[in-house]
Amino acid sequence: MIDIKGSPFNLSDEQKTWVDNKYASLSDDEKIEQLFCPLISKIDEDHLLKILSKYNFGAFMFRRGTACEIQSAVYTAQKAAKIPLLIAANLEDGANGLAAEGTYMGKQMLIAATGDAGYAYKLGKLCGREGSALGVNWSFAPVADIDLNCQNPITNVRTFGDNADTVLEMSRAYIKGLLEEGVIPAVKHFPGDGVDNRDQHLLTSVNTMLMDEWENSFGKIYRSLINDGAMTVMAGHIAMPAMEEYFDKRECRQVIPSSCSHNVLKYLRQNLGFNGLIITDASPMAGFTASGERKITVPLSIENGCDMFLFTKDMEEDISYMKKGYESGRLSEKRLRGAVTRILAVKAALKLHEHIPQKKINDKSVLSCEEHKNWACSCADKAVTLVKDTQNLLPLNPKKMKKILLQILGDSESNERVISHFEKQLCAEGFEVTRYVRETLDTIFADSSAEKFKAKYDLVFYIGNIETESNKTVNRINWHTLFGAGNNIPWFVNEIPALFVSVGNPYHLMDVPMIKTYINGYCNSSFVIDAVMNKLMGKSKFTGISPVDPFCGKWDTKF
Repeated sequence: MIDIKGSPFNLSDEQKTWVDNKYASLSDDEKIEQLFCPLISKIDEDHLLKILSKYNFGAFMFRRGTACEIQSAVYTAQKAAKIPLLIAANLEDGANGLAAEGTYMGKQMLIAATGDAGYAYKLGKLCGREGSALGVNWSFAPVADIDLNCQNPITNVRTFGDNADTVLEMSRAYIKGLLEEGVIPAVKHFPGDGVDNRDQHLLTSVNTMLMDEWENSFGKIYRSLINDGAMTVMAGHIAMPAMEEYFDKRECRQVIPSSCSHNVLKYLRQNLGFNGLIITDASPMAGFTASGERKITVPLSIENGCDMFLFTKDMEEDISYMKKGYESGRLSEKRLRGAVTRILAVKAALKLHEHIPQKKINDKSVLSCEEHKNWACSCADKAVTLVKDTQNLLPLNPKKMKKILLQILGDSESNERVISHFEKQLCAEGFEVTRYVRETLDTIFADSSAEKFKAKYDLVFYIGNIETESNKTVNRINWHTLFGAGNNIPWFVNEIPALFVSVGNPYHLMDVPMIKTYINGYCNSSFVIDAVMNKLMGKSKFTGISPVDPFCGKWDTKF
């Protein structure tokens, strides 16, 4: 039996009675449907009511919309649900990922670069306030991964850095702020991402640590947060061979995602003492789907220790797989009872059964309020990091170098917003700005003179806007010009000065070691761009402390 009166649920007698009675009232089909947290991309009322008339889901997660759309969808869903729903969102860096009006405070690495856990607390507070204003009660954050591999394309700025103690301190502060606003965290991605240089969206990535090394890093983080009372954990599609071998006492020869691994989830329960709810990471990710036949892995993820199944590949099919797995014995009654009991216990701990659904209205006193924007502005000012300026370029002065060639690197949808913001501010400071236009082969070879280039420009300003996104094998710089031809690759660093500002990946010095002045902004919010410009012009000092090695362990990147 699961002790739901103990940690992390700490239910009262009345709350436990509600869980027991509710469980007893459910049919087998309804119990199985509680295991699912589907992603709802179509959020009109008729669609939601149709789903809820057919299925008794345990949780929902909505695609991004306006505040009004999200609030209306949550109200509709909660009012129609037979059992109150957990409403989840990726509140990693603000509420902007859920609602257009939400505040974008900044990536977790930006927060860590302040060196002040108070900003992590404010991030949690902001996410909790704005999330709960939108109807969210469950945050899929903090990201408690450790960014140990500078070539990992997905952890990167989503983490608090490469130091386990920093990750723990910042995660604790985020959770404190979040909980104060009535939203619970899901610590992710167990057993820990950031070791591999590959993305679990595209394959089952691997945490290759030995157990002693793991215990002193990821283990320290999870053990501490569990002891603090973390109520939910997200299991990643990450294989952990050392943890498999810990129980099997033989060499691991099979790639098993932790979201489906009996041994890894057993370690979380038995060795770390976690009694809370375990949810899989998104189940359509290749890290899960490529690990086995789906009709087997869907029920096996619950049988082997998870309590909730995140998203579906095909809703009806996945539900059918889970129900057929139960009928065949692949999913046992014992595990179904345990999983649903924990789901109901989380709802009771949040007192969802006591709440009457209220239709919320977008209120500027919460979403993007002045206090939250001030927090984001202050955080950016403290976090922006000068990695190196070995040519003594800064501060910039339009009287000394007036003509700037401005280039943005990457193919993000945000490119135009970002380059326009920089261009506007540079022009306001008195610079003459020319945007780089991609050269044709004819242009490259017709106008490749170093002297002509020096006559046209005083400074080349690169903006690295290569954002951390799923489904990318790398997030490094790809040049489009040939070797040293054209003016895209920085061949000219000894002809005129070059400046590089990254508002994404903090590891670009791996590809531009020859650039002497390099700045990390960690994300491309307007607050960060404003802070970068103030520092470039000498209006504000650089105070950011890099939470990772921006030199990527390379000798040549430091000069």
